[in-house]
Amino acid sequence: MVHGDDQGLVLPPRLAPYQVVIVPIFKTDEEKSSVLDAARKLKAELIKASVRVTLDEREGQSPGWKFNDWEMRGVPLRVELGPKDVAKQSAVLARRDRPGREGKVSAPLTDLPQTIERLLAEIQQAMHDKALAFRKANTHDAKTYDDLKKAVEMGFAFSPWCGSADCEAKIKEETRATMRCIPFDQPSEAGTCVYCGKPAPERAIFARAY
Repeated sequence: MVHGDDQGLVLPPRLAPYQVVIVPIFKTDEEKSSVLDAARKLKAELIKASVRVTLDEREGQSPGWKFNDWEMRGVPLRVELGPKDVAKQSAVLARRDRPGREGKVSAPLTDLPQTIERLLAEIQQAMHDKALAFRKANTHDAKTYDDLKKAVEMGFAFSPWCGSADCEAKIKEETRATMRCIPFDQPSEAGTCVYCGKPAPERAIFARAY
């Protein structure tokens, strides 16, 4: 849910059951033979490199259908391999975190496992940075109860809290926001509870659940 888009899941490489999917593209039996040979060889090389990979050899489905299916499943990287690619000893790599042409690149088959390992690391970092930037942009410093009520309308409220379960319950009842976590990184100055006004030894994140 954090990383998903209108196409479906977008999974970080470290969490994805399959980090890479190879989709062979062919029309004739001759093309099928050469493309599948190259695809199976690539799959074996990626497994040897400890990459979690699957080869989509399903019959009766078009390459476009398979592209959409794997995009919906959130596989971080798709390898498109057709007869022209095999002839040029290359493949097209499509990143799930960058839909469309922006996320596509052609790469030689000779060192493709190394290229894929590098791309997976880039995808992991890019997704982390994007999520962190989103969180920071949507976290609001809310030192008063009015500030908290405004903040949870549009994101997260970072507010002083006395630690009382009663205050937490009242906030939930009145704003529909619940305490999500108590961050390790706390401000040095002491504050007063956003709800009851008593001394607050720490700040907590409050937000609504959807």
